[in-house]
Amino acid sequence: MDIIEQTKNGVVFFQSDGMTAAGGAVHGFSTRRGGVSEGMWESLNLGTSRGDDPDHVRENYRRFFAAIGADGGKIAMTNQVHGGVVRCVTTADLHADPYDKVSYEADGLMTDLPGVTLVVYSADCIPILFYDPVRRVVAAVHAGWRGTAAGIATAAVGRMRDVYGCDPRDILAAVGPGIGPDCFETHEDVPNAMTAALSTCVLKHIKIKENGKFSVDLKAINAMRLEQAGLEADHIAVSDICTACRPDLFWSHRKLGTNRGSMAAAIRLV
Repeated sequence: MDIIEQTKNGVVFFQSDGMTAAGGAVHGFSTRRGGVSEGMWESLNLGTSRGDDPDHVRENYRRFFAAIGADGGKIAMTNQVHGGVVRCVTTADLHADPYDKVSYEADGLMTDLPGVTLVVYSADCIPILFYDPVRRVVAAVHAGWRGTAAGIATAAVGRMRDVYGCDPRDILAAVGPGIGPDCFETHEDVPNAMTAALSTCVLKHIKIKENGKFSVDLKAINAMRLEQAGLEADHIAVSDICTACRPDLFWSHRKLGTNRGSMAAAIRLV
């Protein structure tokens, strides 16, 4: 499977061709192109806590959802805390407005309810979307380095298996655009967290730089964790685009700090 760029009605987004071909669900990873926001949020800002005009953000959601085929008023969101919790979404968690308050904290969402759009946010962290076309279950997770170390990706697979009876061999996963290893330069705290969680097998995705710091490939580590959780290698699509390298297309927290918008990844059973 591959992650491919798409444009519809001026909205630029990315999708997994394998998920699209499987049918039964719609999904997409947003970019910063195709919205109505202005200034530092230009133009498709989907972050509701960045200081942008709420009416602009609502219109951006309408455009993004329409582009990926997820029109409608049933949204499930979460307060992301860089952890390893995956929440099972029920009808009590649904909202019509992206500005509605959410009472719980989690970095992953999953559901078997048709017509519900799961949404997670990113601006360098790794968004991952999941789809089991056999059991008809979808999930979305936000994997920063802490969430990656905490095993948020494998937690999603385990929860899909335990709650909905999914077979990991049936699950399709799309690892979306996020910061690449060359731009994700860290001190030893990040490598230490990865090796503590995954032992020496993770070292092939960590390199020591000439300045004594480390580069860490979060997308590759999450893909490795998905295979360890039982997914077939050819059921995992990984974006090779670095959000920090493409300010024309993405917001990057590392490059811009808080003066930026946010991307979103969304998936919905149809």
